[in-house]
Amino acid sequence: MTSDPAVPRDSPFRSGTSPRDEAPQFVLPLVVRIERAAPPARTDALETAARAVLTLLADERALGDGEWAEAVRDWQDARIRKVVRRARGAEWRRAEALPGITVTGKSAEVRVFPPVPLDGWPKDLARLQVSGTDLDDPEPPVEAGPSAPVIWLNPDLGMSAGKAMAQAGHGAQLAWWELSEEERTAWREAGFPLAVRTAAADRWRELTASGLPVVRDAGFTEIAPGSCTVVAEHPALR
Repeated sequence: MTSDPAVPRDSPFRSGTSPRDEAPQFVLPLVVRIERAAPPARTDALETAARAVLTLLADERALGDGEWAEAVRDWQDARIRKVVRRARGAEWRRAEALPGITVTGKSAEVRVFPPVPLDGWPKDLARLQVSGTDLDDPEPPVEAGPSAPVIWLNPDLGMSAGKAMAQAGHGAQLAWWELSEEERTAWREAGFPLAVRTAAADRWRELTASGLPVVRDAGFTEIAPGSCTVVAEHPALR
């Protein structure tokens, strides 16, 4: 498997000091649409956020000499931060007017934006709330198919929907980095199918010891530094 040559080899998610901390810090903003009358299902929101991250990474504007490429490279050279905010009504319409990509799931809409400096959020995004992204699944998610890429959540961590959406995005990004160009192309052309599921306790122990990409959170919000939040299982990496 090959990794993106532009991405430093030290982990962007590891707690503790890192050369990445010396670089200018950027954040990838994601906004989830949560209307009072019709909030999205939690699992669909997590899956849609993960696909949104992949969609941005594969977009021609984020590659080569594209208009977002420099910001994406600067973001990947530092700590990989993603922040999920919520919007509805006029807030959502203002967010949609900014440069970005809206990805739609069964019930969820998530808009991803090119990375911005940690203290340089666009005004219409900075005013959006981070809290209030607690979502539920009306029905338990069905079992993921045997050939589906799966982002597995740690069963021992309680994360808000917004935090879990960011972690699912981290896992999808790590899987993307580990794939060859041919494997990336196949995933992109298929529409980035994936599932996000909470692992059973015994399965989680197997996954964390399997050599698959693991996200260990830097501990900026909600959970302790170094916590293993997700494992990314793509068929090409098994």
